[in-house]
Amino acid sequence: MLTSQRKKKTLEILASTGQVLAGDLAQAFGVSEDTIRRDLRELAAEGLLQRVHGGALPASSAVAPFAQRRGLESSGKQQIGRAAAAMIEAGQIVFIDGGTTSAELVRHIPHTLAATVVTHSPTVAVALVDHPQIDVVMIGGKLYKHSIVNVGAAAIEAMSHINADLYFMGVTGVHLTAGLSTGDLEEAYVKRALAARAAETVVLASMEKLNAASAYAIGDITLARTIVVEPDAPGAFCSRLETLGVSVVRA
Repeated sequence: MLTSQRKKKTLEILASTGQVLAGDLAQAFGVSEDTIRRDLRELAAEGLLQRVHGGALPASSAVAPFAQRRGLESSGKQQIGRAAAAMIEAGQIVFIDGGTTSAELVRHIPHTLAATVVTHSPTVAVALVDHPQIDVVMIGGKLYKHSIVNVGAAAIEAMSHINADLYFMGVTGVHLTAGLSTGDLEEAYVKRALAARAAETVVLASMEKLNAASAYAIGDITLARTIVVEPDAPGAFCSRLETLGVSVVRA
């Protein structure tokens, strides 16, 4: 089998099973594990998978810069944003993450809603300026320009003094075994800190994030109490999430 054929087959297996193991691939293809590991390294360098100990997981495509992601219209993200906004009740204190799906959430918050939004995203904060009854608490820190959010020790320290009712978390990967993940180390720390200060974490997961993984783990899948997905999200995947105790809301 040619290298290109082996790689193509590897990606097909990964797409159908959600995970590949180097040992299993070596046995199936009749090659050494070193050969398989080289294949996986090369595929990872192309952004086609995410290497993990012993094998690989599907790579998330939701790691492009914010401006590029914002330019991609998605009815699914709009639906997720609308469904998430409807979860906010009057008087609540709510953490809202950065990201394009969170931007859709903010667009669907009613101007009549009275609540407090805490965010480390300048984009989210500015979008709420015209909401007369929303109090906005801005978390400062070092601006991570890729996602336009504030990160670092100062941000985490500020978060540690707030107790929120809900945290709307953005991720780049939702995987049954790898859990919740993102493409930046500092963001992963901030997301864990926010989840620790919220009574309930709600993950906003558009289609490209499901059954995918990124380099930096946020936490186990059960860190999320609820995951909001697009209406046509795969039924089998959603059922597995519910088996693990995670509530799934189809937008």
